[in-house]
Amino acid sequence: MKIHLQRELDALRKRVFHLCSLVEDNLSLAIRTVQHPDEGMLETIRQRDREIDELEVHVEEECLKILALYHPVAADLRYLVSVLKLNADIERIGDLAVNIAGATRRLGDTDMPVAVGDKLNVLAAKSRAMLRLSLEALMDLDTVRARAVLAADDEVDRLYHELSAMLQDQMAGSPREANAVFCWLLAAKSLERVGDHATNIAEDTIYTVEGEIIRHGLG
Repeated sequence: MKIHLQRELDALRKRVFHLCSLVEDNLSLAIRTVQHPDEGMLETIRQRDREIDELEVHVEEECLKILALYHPVAADLRYLVSVLKLNADIERIGDLAVNIAGATRRLGDTDMPVAVGDKLNVLAAKSRAMLRLSLEALMDLDTVRARAVLAADDEVDRLYHELSAMLQDQMAGSPREANAVFCWLLAAKSLERVGDHATNIAEDTIYTVEGEIIRHGLG
């Protein structure tokens, strides 16, 4: 029974890794679309999101099947619970990528200021690094990397608030650019939310390995 359970868990890990890779790629495309609007890329992002949604359902079904058939306990049970929660976070990140790309239709002919582009690039790099590290931590059940994700969240929050203040000043000074600024603000907020979802995944990894709940200052 244990051997069969391990095979099912290994297959689940591969499927989860594939799902996460698709979401990461779509997020990267969305950020590129904000900086270089492309209607064709927007449609690609939407098509990939449909694939992400289907795979998310498959992952959930696999988790429920394993729970029903094998009645796992201890770390295996906590891992499955964490994957179910990860599944929800990953699907929401996929939705954020679609929202970011969809907002580019409001850009018109407005060019992104260099300072905004530079700040957005840094925020995107930091939030994507958090996401990648959180996924690696869960795949490898590594609490050291998971705690590094938690530490990185403050930096992402700081960058978001700096960029948000910059964009609000721009909107006040150039009301005619409000649609473009809204798009950039949405992209910035979505990247900050990616950091939040990465934090959730990292917290669930710590729970999986140590059985410790650290949300809300618990643990």
